[in-house]
Amino acid sequence: MKMIESLFVKLGLVSTGLEKRKTVTFGDASSVEAGRFWSCLSVLTLALAWYLGSALELVNPIFWPSPMAVWDQFVSISSEGYRNFSLWEHIWASLYRILVGFGLGCLVGIPLGFAMGLSKLMRGWFDPIVEFFRPIPPLAFIPLVIIWSGIGERSKIMLLFFAALWIMVIAARAGVGSVKLNKIHAAYSLGASKRQILQHVILPNSLPEIFTGMRVAMGVCWGTVVAAELVAAESGVGYMIMVASKFLSTDIVVLGVIIVGAIGYGIDILMRKLEAKLIPWKGKA
Repeated sequence: MKMIESLFVKLGLVSTGLEKRKTVTFGDASSVEAGRFWSCLSVLTLALAWYLGSALELVNPIFWPSPMAVWDQFVSISSEGYRNFSLWEHIWASLYRILVGFGLGCLVGIPLGFAMGLSKLMRGWFDPIVEFFRPIPPLAFIPLVIIWSGIGERSKIMLLFFAALWIMVIAARAGVGSVKLNKIHAAYSLGASKRQILQHVILPNSLPEIFTGMRVAMGVCWGTVVAAELVAAESGVGYMIMVASKFLSTDIVVLGVIIVGAIGYGIDILMRKLEAKLIPWKGKA
């Protein structure tokens, strides 16, 4: 009996009294990690609704294709390609642009955010610039980057750089600001130098905020690259969606949307795993 109850707890079918108290009273996220069963059930329910809606012809196939039509397109494009590129080449083209643009945004944004968090001069100088550009949607820069860099890879990477830069600046600045002064004073009292405090106190305590910013920036970059490929591209998932929409190939459009969602979800899961692995002290005083 206890084994069955333990299995139900792991699947998320039931919760222990302690887990309920943790969730309601303390907001402990670890107490709701056992809800994977309901996540799987949610996905299966949506898939079943899609299948039944297509089987009963509740929606015109031109506007919303059946799952089999989307699957057939997936098999066809995987083997034969689409517009001179295989499906995996389209996916890799989008991922490559994200990795380069996101990496450059982190490379510039994190040091700048640290400098703004540690220096009044740097914060006073760069704060108006950051706060001015931060609310502007990255897609608003598409005409400018096309004028500056054409329609090649450089323009898309520049657009993704702008998308990630301001998020990482704010995340790094917030991370530095979240460090408790008593920890810094304690390090000084033990004879630590400024470099040691930066390396062993400020940086580790800032990493949770920085990683949260990285997750947000990666999601924004993924949405931005797909939109950028709708405007000017010769490969990529967004390019597939754009070309298919011109010919009313809604099965390819839906396939592209599913790929975008699946990869975006996969990236977020990967970032969560890395965060749990690299920052085990997050949420602990």
